[in-house]
Amino acid sequence: MDSHSFMANVVVYLAAAVLAVPLFRALRLGAVLGYLSAGAVIGPWGIGLIDNAENILHFAELGVVLLLFVIGLELEPSRLWSMRRSVFGVGGLQVGVTGVVIALLALAFGVPATAAGVVGLSLALSSTAFALQLLGEKNQLRTQHGQISFSILLFQDLAVIPVLALIPLLGHKSDALPDSDAASALEVVAVIAAIIVCGRYLLRPVFRAIARTRQREIFTAAALLLVLGIALLMQSIGLSMALGTFLAGVLLADSEYRHELEADIEPFKGLLLGLFFIAVGMSADLSLIAAHPVLVTALTLGLLMVKLTLLYGLGWVTGLSSESRRGLAFVLPQGGEFGFVIFGVATSAQVMDTALADLLIVVVTLSMALTPLIFGLNQRFLKRYSDLSERPFDSIEPEDSQVVVAGYGRVGQVISRVLRVHGVGFTALEHSPDQVDMARRFGNKLYYGDAARLDLLHAAGTADAKLFVLAIDDPETSVRVAEMVRKHFPKTPILARARNRQHAFDLMDLGVTRVWRETLLSSGDMARAVLVDLGVEADSAADFVERFLAHDAEILTEQHKRHHDAPALLSYSKQASEQLEQTLSADGRR
Repeated sequence: MDSHSFMANVVVYLAAAVLAVPLFRALRLGAVLGYLSAGAVIGPWGIGLIDNAENILHFAELGVVLLLFVIGLELEPSRLWSMRRSVFGVGGLQVGVTGVVIALLALAFGVPATAAGVVGLSLALSSTAFALQLLGEKNQLRTQHGQISFSILLFQDLAVIPVLALIPLLGHKSDALPDSDAASALEVVAVIAAIIVCGRYLLRPVFRAIARTRQREIFTAAALLLVLGIALLMQSIGLSMALGTFLAGVLLADSEYRHELEADIEPFKGLLLGLFFIAVGMSADLSLIAAHPVLVTALTLGLLMVKLTLLYGLGWVTGLSSESRRGLAFVLPQGGEFGFVIFGVATSAQVMDTALADLLIVVVTLSMALTPLIFGLNQRFLKRYSDLSERPFDSIEPEDSQVVVAGYGRVGQVISRVLRVHGVGFTALEHSPDQVDMARRFGNKLYYGDAARLDLLHAAGTADAKLFVLAIDDPETSVRVAEMVRKHFPKTPILARARNRQHAFDLMDLGVTRVWRETLLSSGDMARAVLVDLGVEADSAADFVERFLAHDAEILTEQHKRHHDAPALLSYSKQASEQLEQTLSADGRR
């Protein structure tokens, strides 16, 4: 390809992404489906602006590599070790059961036994890129089903290695193993050990030396060199590029340069991952769909239904809530990008015929394309209608509770623990079933219920409680609960957590005057430590920050009086800020 053709293709890719993704986001169909559709349109089976999808697919796989590196940066080794049971237990169960079921179905349709085994294992895999992108878009990576999904995907990436190593052996006519297998195994172990040792002891001094140059572009170049170098090394010994870079990311997760590495890699990751989705859309053989529409549709829907059912059952076995089981099932039902690689190796080794491989590639591609749609279906419709069949709210046992705590998140847990240790009776309400189940595993007593429900507030003893602690994170829900308590239990004092100033104003509008902004005190304590580290005496720093917070509380009260009048609020805020600086600056200099 000459430079002119290369530049023309780059322009086509960028134009397709720029046009399709905003459109699909506006339609609430997600960026992933926008990239896929753009690829299908510009590809060889669409209007033919790009005639070779395979070459760009190999290059675009670097997007998946960078994605796994960034995820590795967010996982410290200790946390990864704590996930070993879910990775090898749940992940192994998913691949094993799904692989066997699909292989048996393939056998029933007349696929030879060896090829059926390969089909089962390859279709048991899901798309790391698709699933993590969807979970990331909805901020669900840290949910219960998000964590289980990640564990399964990590095991699948590990499982690709032995699968790819096994397929060529299935194609040999001789039962003898190649002499190079032992050497290859030693090579794999040596490379992984080298990555671990270098990542632990060598990379940090290297990045420290580069950081001293204060050349941002050199640091970015070093980050890309690290990722691409490890990817190339892993590929040279036949391992997953993404697995190697994920491991490197984990080893750098607790380094001081983690955030800078993530910031430098992020733009390249986003572009290349989008290019990967475009390439997948281009690779779908639309002529095969036109020639066998019923067969392709039946196989695609069959694959999705089988994996949906098995994943939901897996969630049930592992004790997930109904909502989390659905989340797991609807994010991982598609085929995976490693399936394209496995089909290619299988045809080369004559384990699978080319016609079957081409058909399965189309099925996997269509399953990817449909995943954002069914994922959105779960988010928008099933959740709404399944509320009727969700587990009912807990029946609250009458207790001698002095305090009712609404919300058992970060703030509510700390308050509840202090009350428990102090021997104060309390009743805690939490609306998230996942949070309730997790807290109960640690021996905490709380009730699953909506604090905005009047009957539950009565059952919790709000009328006789000495205090009502409003620790709900979501501002809208928090204000709704505060309104309910102020209206029906006006004699019960409310102590409320506020996410920000506006949330505090909304609560104060309802007469809730005892409001704690959740980051204010920790920010003040951190500011005090900053002053001490700069040479200010500890007592002086503490007194200065205390006076600052007291002035800020006074300003909050005055701002609340004007917060419905934007010009007046802005004018007063500027004046108050100047006055605060004048009042405290002299003390600061002293």
